[in-house]
Amino acid sequence: MKILGIIPARGGSKGIPQKNIKNFNGKPLISWTIETALRCPLINETIVSTDNLIIADVAKSCGASVPFMRPDELAKDTTSGIKPVLHAIQQLPEYDWMLLLQPTSPLRTVEDICGIINLVKDKNASSAVSVSEAISHPYWTYTLEDGKLINLCKNEKKLLRQDLPPAYNLNGALYLVSRNFLETKRTMIDESTLPYVMPRHRSVDIDDMDDWDFAEYLIKQNNL
Repeated sequence: MKILGIIPARGGSKGIPQKNIKNFNGKPLISWTIETALRCPLINETIVSTDNLIIADVAKSCGASVPFMRPDELAKDTTSGIKPVLHAIQQLPEYDWMLLLQPTSPLRTVEDICGIINLVKDKNASSAVSVSEAISHPYWTYTLEDGKLINLCKNEKKLLRQDLPPAYNLNGALYLVSRNFLETKRTMIDESTLPYVMPRHRSVDIDDMDDWDFAEYLIKQNNL
C-alpha cells in the first residue's frame, strides 16, 4: 500500500482571498495540513497540487513536494474536485493509493489520518471518507416553496430527538481511495465507501470567515 497524500490548493479563492496561504493562528493555513501529513508515517509522499507559484513556494517551505503545476483549466471555480486528483495520479503513476487532504480542514490530526488508513486495511476496502455527526438533522430541515416552509423529509413521520436515526455529513477532511477504484469509477465515493467518523471539533471545513474564526477558536480551546 503505497500512499500519495494530495493537498489541492488553487490560487483563485473567492470567499476568502488567498485563503490557502492566509495566516491562520500564526502560520499559513496550508501549513497545518502539510505538517500533519508529514508526521504520518503511513503516507509515502505529500504533494501540493496548485496553479499558483506563491502557494507552491509556501508549500515547499513547509516541507511538501510540488512536482508539477496544475494546468489553468483544472483550477477554475467550475472544475470538479475529482479532476485535479486524476491529474495528480497521472503524473505520479508509482502510487496505488491516494489520500486527498483539503487545506480547509486544518483541525484533523495524525491519528485521524492513520485511523482512516488502518480502517481500509482492516476492512480490505477500496475507499473511505471522513464524516462527522450532523449538527442539524435532515428530518428537521426545510426548504421554501412559494414562501412556505416545506419539510425535506415530509414523507417521514415526526420523531423525538432520541428516536431519530444517526445522521452524518462528509466533513471534507479525508478522502482515501485506491488508484483502481478512482480510475475505474471516476469518483472517490460510492455505496461501498467506508465512513471514518471524526468528532465535530476536528471537522470544521473553512468556507467563510465565520468558519475561519470558529476554527481558530477551536485550535486554541483544544490545544491542537
